[in-house]
Amino acid sequence: MKVLILKNADEVASLVASELIERIQSFKPTDQKPFLVLGLPTGSTPIPVYKLLVQAYQNKEISFKNVVTFNMDEYKGLAAEHNQSYHYFMQENLFGLIDIPRNQIHILDGMAKDTSAECKAYEEKIASFGGIDIQLAGIGENGHLAFNEPGTSFQSLTHEQKLTENTIEVNSRFFEKKEDVPTSALTIGLKTVFEAKKVIVLATGEKKAEAVYKSVRMPVTENCPASILQEHENSVFVCDEGAGKKLK
Repeated sequence: MKVLILKNADEVASLVASELIERIQSFKPTDQKPFLVLGLPTGSTPIPVYKLLVQAYQNKEISFKNVVTFNMDEYKGLAAEHNQSYHYFMQENLFGLIDIPRNQIHILDGMAKDTSAECKAYEEKIASFGGIDIQLAGIGENGHLAFNEPGTSFQSLTHEQKLTENTIEVNSRFFEKKEDVPTSALTIGLKTVFEAKKVIVLATGEKKAEAVYKSVRMPVTENCPASILQEHENSVFVCDEGAGKKLK
């Protein structure tokens, strides 16, 4: 694990976007490896990264025609058209603004009648592309990765996850009222994240400082899901000064 502490959120976004742009530019598709596979998060933290990727596409610096994406999670019970679904979020902030083919975008179906089958099929689809090359992730205030709450097994694959009261409270700012927040979600598992060839965690703001500290400096434990990345040979936390203040 590496940790980078930059001055502010803009510098975090610039560094991470630059790496993704470089990887997309340098990727040479082959018969054995036709696509660069990216794992993508939602939430407010990655939005500046997505804006820079869109800008690079508009400036004709990159194309997403040889990129495949897998989003980390989706709320259970929200249709893709719902304005708080992660389908909607990704369409508004990235997919609708770039040239990625629709069949190369993968997001869990929150309306799936058989969630177990949906989750199993998602894992199989990731495997069919040879796994995730770069997993971009945020981190929750309680140390969660995707919607893997504290106590989730490090061996977990894509599954349905009941959300904690803390996560529901934090996410309620996006809904009209707290009662509108779904109480569970479909999410890739911690093993799914760990199997990515590289994991980049974005952390900005002082509210993430405790989670970053526990993930980086404290013992590896399922009570802090992101701490598993201490054991990943190619993981990096990219923080601003607020999120990294307890590491100094």
